Amino acid sequence: MIVSLLYRATRTLLSIPGVLVRRDAAKDVELLVLRHENAVLRRQITGPVRYEPVDRFWLSALSSLVPRRRWAEVFPVVPGTLLAWHRRLMARKWDCSARRGRTGRPPTAAALTKLVLRLAGENPRWGHRRIQGELVRLGHSIAPSTVWEILHAAGIDPAPRRSGPSWRDFLTAQAEGIISADFFHVDTVLGTRLYAMAFLEHGTRRLHITGVTRHPTGQWATQQARNLATDLGTRVEFLRFLLRDRDAKYTTSFDAVFESEDMDVLLSAPRAPRMNAHCERVIGTVRREALDHVLVLNEAHARRVLAEYQDHYNGHRPHRARDQRPPDVIAQPAPVRCFDGRRLLRTRVLGGVINEYRYAA
Repeated sequence: MIVSLLYRATRTLLSIPGVLVRRDAAKDVELLVLRHENAVLRRQITGPVRYEPVDRFWLSALSSLVPRRRWAEVFPVVPGTLLAWHRRLMARKWDCSARRGRTGRPPTAAALTKLVLRLAGENPRWGHRRIQGELVRLGHSIAPSTVWEILHAAGIDPAPRRSGPSWRDFLTAQAEGIISADFFHVDTVLGTRLYAMAFLEHGTRRLHITGVTRHPTGQWATQQARNLATDLGTRVEFLRFLLRDRDAKYTTSFDAVFESEDMDVLLSAPRAPRMNAHCERVIGTVRREALDHVLVLNEAHARRVLAEYQDHYNGHRPHRARDQRPPDVIAQPAPVRCFDGRRLLRTRVLGGVINEYRYAA
């Protein structure tokens, strides 16, 4: 604002001599331009000529007093550059953004933008209108076009052309209907090898150790399958697949127990334990947290140790895949706001091999 007013005042003052004596004034102006050019050159004698804002202001103001046909002879820059300087000065004069502040539609809140991107990432089949509808249901007033602009700016394609689910997403979606089975051994203090059978529900990570025996057979394995079906109760209706290896103890009658519940039996490849990775991992957890620290005396002792650890695993042990919730816990406990006056209780599991903590009621 101040620059434009000063520029207009300078041009008015310089135009007064031209009105009085046009011919003599033009000569005087030419001399002024040449003198200013010499001053610029002396200031930058060792490098290329650079015109500062004050130089552009002075030459633009003097241009109105020199006939246009003589611009090329008088001014050290081409006419196009001189006119561009003039347009830039006029643009500054009428630029009101600094005085009036930001105009137009206010920007979308960063938290709302982050929420739009989260919904798009977690729901690859949702388009911008479906996401906008979900946001309205959550109480966020936003236009569908704004949602589309956010997705477009983030490089997210529309729903039909968006990339499909990853293997992790696919397996997570199928986990609710998968249960896996495997054998593992337990060595007693006298070196006797016992065998236990474990089942793991992939969706809830619930562990079932159905039995321990010294001589596992196909008939014994079938009985463990029947015991598991009884323990599952109505939950067996949500299971669709049984994953097991190709051990000979899994007989036709073993598979028939699960097929009668409308479940498909899936076999892992030979010598490929990673195809049953969930069950292999939970067996390793049982060894590291319990069996490696307890001397098992006999078969009855092994059953008692595994049953106690199973209760701890399902009822108290946190799991990262379930947001640190145990398999039998549906929701997280209420957050503790005040620690004063709260008494922390410890429960010893397996004689103190494992500790469980909870606040007294």
